[in-house]
Amino acid sequence: MNIVFLSPHFPPNYFPFSVHLRRMGANVLGIADKPYEQLSPELQSALTEYYRVDDLHNYDQLVRALGYFTHRFGKIDRLDSQNEYWLETEAQLRTDFNIEGLKTRQMGAIKRKSRMKKLFQKAGVEVARGQIVRTPKDAQSLIAESGFPVVAKPDIGVGAAKTYKITNQLELDSFFSDKPPVDYFMEEFVQGQIISFDGLVDSKGKPIFNTAHAYSTGVMEAVNQDHDIYYYSYREIPSDLEKAGLQTLEAFKIRGRFFHFEYFRTSDDRIVALEVNMRPPGGLTTDMFNYANDIDVYEGWAEMMVNGTANLSTTKPYHVAYVGRKADRQYAHTHDAVIAESGDFLCHHQPIEGVFSAALGSYGYLIRSSDLDDLIELANFIQQVP
Repeated sequence: MNIVFLSPHFPPNYFPFSVHLRRMGANVLGIADKPYEQLSPELQSALTEYYRVDDLHNYDQLVRALGYFTHRFGKIDRLDSQNEYWLETEAQLRTDFNIEGLKTRQMGAIKRKSRMKKLFQKAGVEVARGQIVRTPKDAQSLIAESGFPVVAKPDIGVGAAKTYKITNQLELDSFFSDKPPVDYFMEEFVQGQIISFDGLVDSKGKPIFNTAHAYSTGVMEAVNQDHDIYYYSYREIPSDLEKAGLQTLEAFKIRGRFFHFEYFRTSDDRIVALEVNMRPPGGLTTDMFNYANDIDVYEGWAEMMVNGTANLSTTKPYHVAYVGRKADRQYAHTHDAVIAESGDFLCHHQPIEGVFSAALGSYGYLIRSSDLDDLIELANFIQQVP
């Protein structure tokens, strides 16, 4: 079996995907713009062959790379990157080379927030009022119904990049004076806790594994207001969240990949859809899957890729939390004090680099406990400021 992995070195903790593919007997064919000698030893040993391009944004170079692999190994069976940024590139390559998986025609529904909203409604999940806004008049028609505040975000966007909370007319005027030349989706502001439904489905759309998380603050606030963030996994998925998640999964017709669905839980206990992402949650969340369940989700994904399905049944013995700290902030407790206080709760800790640090902080701790109160108390200790 020939499986192409785009950008297999990023994020750095994703190298086990390639390792387990190789152990499952697949030819793991890597394409990236990083020199081979700079790849981790574990990744180098997992790759059957590596094709370096000058720029992963150069589609012609990617076509040549796949052409080379096809000539060398035969038909490409699967292609993935596990990265939101490359979803459209992956889809175009799958379309052009007739590779199984999401194709270009499906991208609108899973990349455009305006299209997502329609499928959430089809799934029977409540949504916030919203629409594409190209002019101040468009925005005013929405605000006449919902009032301030509203949230404006690129219709196609990753994370909370270039997302704005607009609370009055002056801020609205300022937004349109500096608005980037892309479609923006504006919707009423929903006050609530962000929660997610996450997992992996097999080649027929059957859930192999699912879990759920609750967030201390939103990614938009973490990025735009420089808030600290922590989030934790549930041991028992709330029934209304699970229902919304499974209905969303069916509406989007996902096959053979990870998913990360985001919702708000409002103060009056409603579930309101936020957005879908057809990849694993970012940062260290795949490692959280493993620590919370004593499984290897990297191995499960590889087995699904090769065999069409896998067995990842769990009993969810632990809550696991990711707790981030930012480099420009002074905290009440030093790193050494955090390590000492965490004791056996601490699973893992490491620097967080690149695109994830704006939201997740520059250093992250994974902690786990069967008792959620213990976990939240420790998270607050780690993020305590003087």
